[in-house]
Amino acid sequence: MAPALQIDPVLENILDQARWAPSGDNTQPWRFEVVDGRHVVVHGFDTRSHCVYDLDGHPSQLSLGALLESMALAASSHGLRMAARRRADMPETLPTFDVHFVDSPGLAPDPLAAFLPRRSVQRRRLSTRRLRASEKAALAASLPPGYQVQWFEGWRARLACARLMFDNARLRLTMPEAHKVHRDVIEWGARYSADRIPDQALGVDPMTARLMRWVMQSWRRVDFFNTWLAGTVAPRLQMDLLPGIYCGAHFLLLAEAPPRHTDDYVAAGRAVQRFWLTATQLGLQLQPELTPLIFSRYVRERRAFSRTDGMQELAQDLAAQCQAVLGTAAAGRAVFLGRLGAGPAAQARSLRRPLQDLLVAPAEARPPA
Repeated sequence: MAPALQIDPVLENILDQARWAPSGDNTQPWRFEVVDGRHVVVHGFDTRSHCVYDLDGHPSQLSLGALLESMALAASSHGLRMAARRRADMPETLPTFDVHFVDSPGLAPDPLAAFLPRRSVQRRRLSTRRLRASEKAALAASLPPGYQVQWFEGWRARLACARLMFDNARLRLTMPEAHKVHRDVIEWGARYSADRIPDQALGVDPMTARLMRWVMQSWRRVDFFNTWLAGTVAPRLQMDLLPGIYCGAHFLLLAEAPPRHTDDYVAAGRAVQRFWLTATQLGLQLQPELTPLIFSRYVRERRAFSRTDGMQELAQDLAAQCQAVLGTAAAGRAVFLGRLGAGPAAQARSLRRPLQDLLVAPAEARPPA
């Protein structure tokens, strides 16, 4: 076993707090190379080569933005200001950042830093009470200039969003390309997981979870259940339709201009993290709902994502439904979609890899196999 890397205690605390940043399916697409006590190289990577949801690596870039915002928040607790610059000579699939921490006397700790480890995903039902005006104002104010939030509240709006997620789940659960992703990212029989999603956090009852575990062992089983036994109905009801109805609101985060480049998505990720942490600070629970935006973009750009007959047509219908529910602004300027509401925090959740597992030497700075 390689000896543990020794780092500056302040920097260690910053990285230990920042590693709780959200990432799709808990992939944690980052590794840390410590140059000195105030300089870290963040080696990012994406999963576009094997994950249908990571279109052009943009969701991973959102996660890297959330990580950088988390580093800045944690640094503020130590009177340090963070400055990050992406290395222009690195390939798009390996976004790499030089991160420096500078002493800033008088810098007040950002109160959101206290909520970094507490922020989590709640996939189960939430209270249907409307968000208070003060909560919506605080969430809107958490966004940096250039971003705004659009709300979908009330019974009809929540039902429309829930139906969108229900139909979206039909596409996700009937395409073999997505099955490979789901099979690899779920840790069965677990309440917590350091590098995946524990099945107890999925939002389904124990019987459905046991059936899903057996079915998902092979695509042949999945296809049989979907074709002859309505195999997607129970998980779609429990993971998409009912949670979509039972919440305070759905929301859409919009950028002022359509994001085009890596830096745009990284900046959007920083905005998302501040919004999410503010929700946590307010005692609200949140669940991302990104995949309708991703499939809509596949359709909008006429890009194939599956070799299975009928999948492209399903996506076209979904894209039309997405525009009808979310509005025309969602086509291009949307950076994040989710639902939130009052309710208890998740009792099962994804954890994170230990910090020592995320520290690398320069020669080791490559994406994991």
